[in-house]
Amino acid sequence: MKKLPIVAIIGRPNVGKSTLLNRLTGSRNAIVHDEAGITRDRLYQPSFWRDRDFLVVDTGGLIFDDESEFLPEIRQQAMLALSEAVAAIFVVDGQTGPTVGDHEIADWLREQAVPVFLAVNKCESPEQGLIQAAQFWELGLGEPYPVSGIHGSGTGDLLDEIIPYFPAPEALPELDENTINVSIVGRPNVGKSSLLNALTGMSRSIVSSVSGTTRDAIDLEIEYQSQPYRLIDTAGVRKKKHVRYGTEFFSINRAFKAIQRSDVVLLVIDALEGITDQDLKLAGRIEDEGKAAIIVVNKWDALEKDSHTIYRYERQLRDRVYFMDWCEITFVSALSGKRVKNIFQLIQNAVSQHRRRVSTAVINEVIQEAVAWYSPPTNRQGKQGRIYYGTQVKTQPPTIALFVNDPKRFNDTYRRYIERQFREQLGFQGTPIRLLWRGKRERDVEASHLNQATQVGEKK
Repeated sequence: MKKLPIVAIIGRPNVGKSTLLNRLTGSRNAIVHDEAGITRDRLYQPSFWRDRDFLVVDTGGLIFDDESEFLPEIRQQAMLALSEAVAAIFVVDGQTGPTVGDHEIADWLREQAVPVFLAVNKCESPEQGLIQAAQFWELGLGEPYPVSGIHGSGTGDLLDEIIPYFPAPEALPELDENTINVSIVGRPNVGKSSLLNALTGMSRSIVSSVSGTTRDAIDLEIEYQSQPYRLIDTAGVRKKKHVRYGTEFFSINRAFKAIQRSDVVLLVIDALEGITDQDLKLAGRIEDEGKAAIIVVNKWDALEKDSHTIYRYERQLRDRVYFMDWCEITFVSALSGKRVKNIFQLIQNAVSQHRRRVSTAVINEVIQEAVAWYSPPTNRQGKQGRIYYGTQVKTQPPTIALFVNDPKRFNDTYRRYIERQFREQLGFQGTPIRLLWRGKRERDVEASHLNQATQVGEKK
């Protein structure tokens, strides 16, 4: 797979940059809301036009005459986006006309070493669009293109002008397809963005003491020790009763979707606050999704401790997250970078276990030994449960089907015992495992499906 060319979207707040990104990429991944400053970090999305694939990166709204919260960081993010882009789309508002802010951005863009294309957004009327666009010749950036992020009109003409600036397909560098997707989740202000920046060694996400700074799910592709990773920073997830419909609601949905598309989830908790009920709910969500996971205790350097603190803390933590006893725990400081790089090795271990497949012979050896030490329970009628055999039917997470005489004869205690035996004998550290208890009826259905498939194959 080739590394795709990047097109950056630049402009003032609330001119419709995220709406235009969604239109160009045919998605709804960028949060769109009637409020200025929704986008803060860089958001990358794939797009396609004519015969070319490329990435579009959305950036926060640029303001040069105000030093209030986030604005310097947003400008830094926009500068980083331009530094890796082959072209930039400068989005302006056709309904308001040129502003002082537009002129300041135009002057700044002229200093950048990247071709700039002027997109006059909110030109929904074809007749009025040309008149609205004509006002922006005064910016001195060449021809203004009337477009509508809502309806899509004019976007094709704009892309036709940008495509020639893309490198030839054969000149694009290759990407490693063995990328590991890692999402970073947690409550607000536990240091998720700081951890992302520490892992990458760059200011990829805006970091602030203000809760809720990150809003979109932010993807970043990096390589560490020849292994490619896609790191996904997410918005902090608060209790449901505190979440209002709007920006935060959409941000949290992005965080949950990030968990779904991950190979490994880093659950970040605050060492000073300890694990909270909301952290436990997030952990439960990760386990339900069947994702490999690592619990990252951040701000460890800020905690007063002695030689026994780490052991006591981990024991208390595991007591609370008992349903994820398979999960590795690491103690780090994203601010100083202490032990942060060790996370990559934990990710590698978790992924290998999450994707691991064990032979049927080995699985049945574990079952035979487990049954020999602790026989299956017997019901009131004196009928005992029997495990005939087991086999792994799936990975990610590892899923083992156990074929038995009657699943109802195996109570929760015995099922936990069997799972514990698989853990002790086979490992699977860092990943959940699934056990499917299948009785005679399920076996007959599977046999029937197998026979049908065989007959269809013979006919062909």
